Amino acid sequence: MKTATFSEPGKMTLQEYPHPQIEADTDAIIKVIRTCVCGSDLWWYRGISQRPHNSPVGHEAIGIVEAVGTKVTAVQPGDFVIAPFTHGCGYCSACRAGFDGSCLNQTGGTNGGYQGEYLRFQNAAWALIKIPGQPNDYTDDQLNDLLTLSDVMATGYHAAASAEVKTGDTVVVFGDGAVGLCGVIAAKLLGAKRIIAMSRHEDRQQLSREFGATDIVPERGQDAVERVLALTDGNGADAVLECVGTEQSVATAVQVGRPGAIIGRVGVPQKAEMNTNNLFWKNSGLRGGIAPVTSIDRKVLLDAVLQGKIHPGKVFTKRFTLDQIQAAYEAMDRREAIKSLIIVSE
Repeated sequence: MKTATFSEPGKMTLQEYPHPQIEADTDAIIKVIRTCVCGSDLWWYRGISQRPHNSPVGHEAIGIVEAVGTKVTAVQPGDFVIAPFTHGCGYCSACRAGFDGSCLNQTGGTNGGYQGEYLRFQNAAWALIKIPGQPNDYTDDQLNDLLTLSDVMATGYHAAASAEVKTGDTVVVFGDGAVGLCGVIAAKLLGAKRIIAMSRHEDRQQLSREFGATDIVPERGQDAVERVLALTDGNGADAVLECVGTEQSVATAVQVGRPGAIIGRVGVPQKAEMNTNNLFWKNSGLRGGIAPVTSIDRKVLLDAVLQGKIHPGKVFTKRFTLDQIQAAYEAMDRREAIKSLIIVSE
């Protein structure tokens, strides 16, 4: 089978691998229909973080179950499914508490292989999300909406839920990539009255507004703090979604919230240390982490997509075939695409 492979920074190739097999009784083999490139994939593509050369890549997909292990009963061969990147077991204390992104029985590794023709999915007995019907029952746009539920829409929602966004709130969203844009969707879904999107790029600003943003702030650092405070009559926001992970973004997020505000943090930390003193003086909270994708999809997001309440698939602004994997990465690296969609099979 063909699978996208990281050869070295800046270079993606398509290589042949053996067809995956059931190796554990909780495994499933999935024929991938659609996959995509994530903003986090750019870290190792750009050489910012380390990844083994010549390793299969990808962690977002929808597809058809081809085979299952003996303990997998929730889905069967032929089922149409969302394949979350989190692989929660469903029975540890973290999963039972609704934090399957921090599952205590994680499968390890890099979840490589989603950007390929087939995928061995571990912890399939609980983690896979069954989609009603078959791919041909859905429009092209709906399939894109469903694909976002494997990561970015669930991650954006996790930011909003962690920040305890509620009806009538004023919310600030840091990050105008796919996760930040999905954070805007989530804030609106949870009832936010005012959503301030921090964005410098016109195409992303437009999509933010389409998703529900009421204000756009392009400034950074102290200028951004002053602008948000001016927009909120000096009070600050009720909730803050931090979807970037840089030191500046986190520090600014702390400053733009009102006293008692909670920052929902889903941007992967890019620095090990941070000054938490400002949280203390403002009685602010900092929560978040790896999104519990399976729990969120089952409780909220799958139904929201099926009912047409949200359309997160609009974050895919360019599409490619698997043979065009290098171009798919280049488009995101050059900011020519917000998120690159990859059509693997029909």
